[in-house]
Amino acid sequence: MNFKVKALVAGVVLGWSMSGMAAEPIKIGVSGPFTGGSAPMGVSMRDGVRLAVNEINAKGGVLGRKIELVERDDEAKNERGVQVAQELINKEHVVATVGYINTGVALASQRFYQQAKIPVMNNVATGSIVTKQFANQPENYIFRNSANDTIQSAMIVEEAIGRRGFKKPAILADSTNYGQLGREDLEKVLDKKGVKPVAVEKYNIGDVDMTAQLLRAKQAGADVVLTYGIGPELAQIANGMQKLGWKVPIVGSWTLAMANFIDNAGKNGDGTRMPQTFIQNPDTPKRKAFIDAYVKAYNPPGGRMPSAVSAAQGYDSVYLLAAAIQQAGSTEGPKIAAALENLKAPVEGVVATYNKPYTHTDHEAINFENTKFGEVRDGHVVLAK
Repeated sequence: MNFKVKALVAGVVLGWSMSGMAAEPIKIGVSGPFTGGSAPMGVSMRDGVRLAVNEINAKGGVLGRKIELVERDDEAKNERGVQVAQELINKEHVVATVGYINTGVALASQRFYQQAKIPVMNNVATGSIVTKQFANQPENYIFRNSANDTIQSAMIVEEAIGRRGFKKPAILADSTNYGQLGREDLEKVLDKKGVKPVAVEKYNIGDVDMTAQLLRAKQAGADVVLTYGIGPELAQIANGMQKLGWKVPIVGSWTLAMANFIDNAGKNGDGTRMPQTFIQNPDTPKRKAFIDAYVKAYNPPGGRMPSAVSAAQGYDSVYLLAAAIQQAGSTEGPKIAAALENLKAPVEGVVATYNKPYTHTDHEAINFENTKFGEVRDGHVVLAK
C-alpha cells in the first residue's frame, strides 16, 4: 500500500471516528420513584420526559445529537437516591439530570451534582430549601420548575383563611421531609395572618387509620383541614372524616390531585382543593397536543394521567434543559447552568411559556402567576371556581 492510499484509508477511518464522536448522544439522567407510594408522580414525570425527548429527537436532537435518557428508580429513598446520583455522574457521565419527586431524596442526592458541576432540574420536588441548598456558593447547579412550598403554602392559607374565611385550621402532615417542611411553611404563613392552628397532627407513610389525629382536630373545633403529604395516605384523611361524620373542607398541597388520592377517596374527595401548575384540560393547542400524545402513548386508565402536574413539569424540564444546551453550544455543566440563568429565547412549555425563567440568584421557574387552584370533582381535577 503506497503512502497516498495509506493516507486516504487513515483519513476515512479518522472521519468515521470523528463523525461517530459528533453523533454521540447527549445523556440526561432521570431520577424518580417508579415503584411504591410515590410512583404515580415518578412514572408520570418519567413519561412526560420521554414524550419531550421523543419530540426533540424527531426534530434532529440538540446540537445535531440525539438525547439519550438514563432512567433510574430512586424508590423515594434517600440512600437509593444517593446511589443513583453517583452512578449517573460517575458511570453514565450524564450532562444533566431531571427528576426528584421527593424533597428528602433531592436534598440527600443533589450535593453530588453540585460537586461535579452538573445541573439538576427538580421538576416535581417542592421543598422550599431545595434550590437554596447551595445558594451561598459561587455557582448553584440546582434548578426547579415546580411550585415550591413557599408558593403553595401561601396559596393554601389565602384560599382557606383569606378567601373562604375559615378561622380554625387543623394541619395534617406526613412525617417525611416534604410533609414537615411544608407544615413549617404553613405555620409561618398562618402566623403572618395572626392565625394559630387549633391542631397540628403528624402521620407516617403507610398509615391506614387517621382516626386519632382527626378526632383531636375535630374536638379542637377545626373548621378546615390543611394537608401536606405525598402518598395514598391522603385518602385516609378524607375517608376517616367521612367515618367520623365530620365534614369540613380539605385544602392542601398539590399532591391531592394524584390519582391514588382521587380513586381511594372516591366521593369523599369531592371538593378538595389544591394548587396546580397544570390541569389535564386541553385549553391551548400545545396542551391538547401534549395530553393527546400522553394518552396515546401510555393509555392511562380512563384517559386520566396518574399525576398530570408531574407529567407536564417533567415534559417542560427537558425543553428548558435542551434550550440551555443549544444556547450554550456545549454539554459542559458550567456552560449549561450559565445558559439556564440567561435564556435568551422564550421556551414554550405546557405549564407556561418560560420567558427568562431563571437568573443567577433565582433558580425558580414557577411563580404565583402560573399556579392556580384545582378542585376534585367526580374523579377528576378541574379548575376551581
